[in-house]
Amino acid sequence: MIVVRFAPSPTGYMHIGNLRTALLNYMFAQKKKNEGEDVSFVLRIDDTDRERSKPEYEAAVYDCLKWMGMKWDRLEHQSARLARYDEIVERLKAEGRLYACYETAEELEYKRRRRLARKLPPVYDREGLRLTAEDRAKLEAEGRRPHYRFKLDYEEMAWDDMVRGHCSYHGEYLSDPIVVREDGTLPYLLPSVIDDIDFGITHVIRGEDHVTNTAVQIQMFKALGGKIPVFGHPPLLTGKEGKLSKRTGSVNFMELRDEGIEPMTVACLLSSIGTSDATPVEKTLEALADHFDLSKFGRAQPRFDTQDLFKLNPRIVRDLSLETVNDRLAQKGMPAVDARLWEAVAPNLTKLDDLTGWIDRCSAGKVFSVPDEDRAFARTAAALLPDGAFDENTFALWTAALKEKTGRKGRDLFHPLRMALTGLEQGPELKALLPVLGREETVSRLQG
Repeated sequence: MIVVRFAPSPTGYMHIGNLRTALLNYMFAQKKKNEGEDVSFVLRIDDTDRERSKPEYEAAVYDCLKWMGMKWDRLEHQSARLARYDEIVERLKAEGRLYACYETAEELEYKRRRRLARKLPPVYDREGLRLTAEDRAKLEAEGRRPHYRFKLDYEEMAWDDMVRGHCSYHGEYLSDPIVVREDGTLPYLLPSVIDDIDFGITHVIRGEDHVTNTAVQIQMFKALGGKIPVFGHPPLLTGKEGKLSKRTGSVNFMELRDEGIEPMTVACLLSSIGTSDATPVEKTLEALADHFDLSKFGRAQPRFDTQDLFKLNPRIVRDLSLETVNDRLAQKGMPAVDARLWEAVAPNLTKLDDLTGWIDRCSAGKVFSVPDEDRAFARTAAALLPDGAFDENTFALWTAALKEKTGRKGRDLFHPLRMALTGLEQGPELKALLPVLGREETVSRLQG
């Protein structure tokens, strides 16, 4: 089985970069599913940061994924697995893979600068490994509490990345990572590996800022006897503020939703940004997944611009099915629209909310002002309307008769008709609107 996971931290509202990570994992899984593979999508809430994790941020994660149409097969919380992490920590201590260290943050920074000044890699010097039991007792008597580091083997750590190709790091040039803080809490690295092993994660897709973490975690997988997943590290998105971040207020899904951006607009853009392919336009995530290929992502950091969403959104809106449109209207307590109205106005919508304006504008009893010089023309137009029910041919027959009768053509012919029927300078094609308005309403507006 193919098992992927999305692991957000509920320490802020999901920004567009977080959403992209979720989508890339989902697209990868969906494509495998389209190809007949058994697939599972795990949502793991990394909520071990007790101070910054908030229920409203976690709720926003669920809202975002549901809005996008992404369904998870399994939900896990790291806060419910603390006993499991403690069990592994004690095991690794007993095996000598975790060792106690007592330096303060200031002391570690001083060491780092000293190594840099000597043109040495700024890695931890493993002083903690040289401490005797007497040394540790003395330090603790001074009031110091230990943090624990994972001892890296001085060997090469290599993998074939789904985006970056062959990657290789050597343990000698990396710091032994802190895996238990002084207060007993655990940073991201070790719990994530424990979860990936326990949940059977087969593929990990995350930002390129985790590349060095992957090298370290490969050794953790080996130390715990777990199967190493396949990794993929696409480049991070940048925005007008630079690196996307919850703390810098990068655009989040709620802002996009409130602006009328369709979830499929976001999906189509984010699934292809960073590749050389044109942005695909599809109606469903299942269809979009057929275009997805991680190997097409380049190494350069793509720039995200919300204007690209606004440009794409009208194409997505006009492809919405009538069923989807009426479902959305029903959620707002509005009556359904018929196919003729939707087909007439859809090409002119930039967002679905614009539809409500056209529903009102096409309702019975509307009268729009016509310039004095065009009033007689409008009444003549009413008299020349073809007999019978209005259809897609009515407008052509009508305007041909009007042209012959009045000698008007081009803007002089069409503009007064548009103003009388819609009250606007621009809008949907009148040949599509006439059947929507019907004879009685059309005559009323022309004679208004």
